[in-house]
Amino acid sequence: SKHAEKSNLMFAKEIKIKLGILLQKPDSAVDLVIPYNEKPEKPAKAQKPSPDEALQWRDSLDKLLQNDYGLASFKSFLKSEFSEENLEFWIACQDYKKIKSPAKMAEKAKQIYEEFIQTEAPKEVNIDHFTKDITMKNLVEPSLSSFDVAQKRIHALMEKDSLPRFVRSEFYQELIK
Repeated sequence: SKHAEKSNLMFAKEIKIKLGILLQKPDSAVDLVIPYNEKPEKPAKAQKPSPDEALQWRDSLDKLLQNDYGLASFKSFLKSEFSEENLEFWIACQDYKKIKSPAKMAEKAKQIYEEFIQTEAPKEVNIDHFTKDITMKNLVEPSLSSFDVAQKRIHALMEKDSLPRFVRSEFYQELIK
């Protein structure tokens, strides 16, 4: 749609201006923008893990994130303490890396930036200026790795901070009985 195309171009320009980079070539890849629709996060009848399986999550955020039930439980826990933006950002980055079309990628990159990265974003994640700057530079020409640095930072933060709190919570204690 013309509107989406215009907002993508505005976004690319805005980021280029912020970085002091002049437009060197016209953006023609943005002709086919199809808005990306979020799928609701309901795990498809996720299998409740065995206590042994759940116990492994204490030492491995990755094992937790790879398990649909664990992910849903972790998300509920974070929602209960109003800190789900880090996990939502991580999930958005995972989805982003599955996009094949450059136009859809540009659209999704803009959406992630506006929702999680930009200052005062509705779900602004806690990343340092250095990471924010790298991410913005990467968004001038969105690629599958545009958010990698920020995603790694947030992953480390969840591992250090959210995971230990989750492991002490009722949400988790229920799973290891």
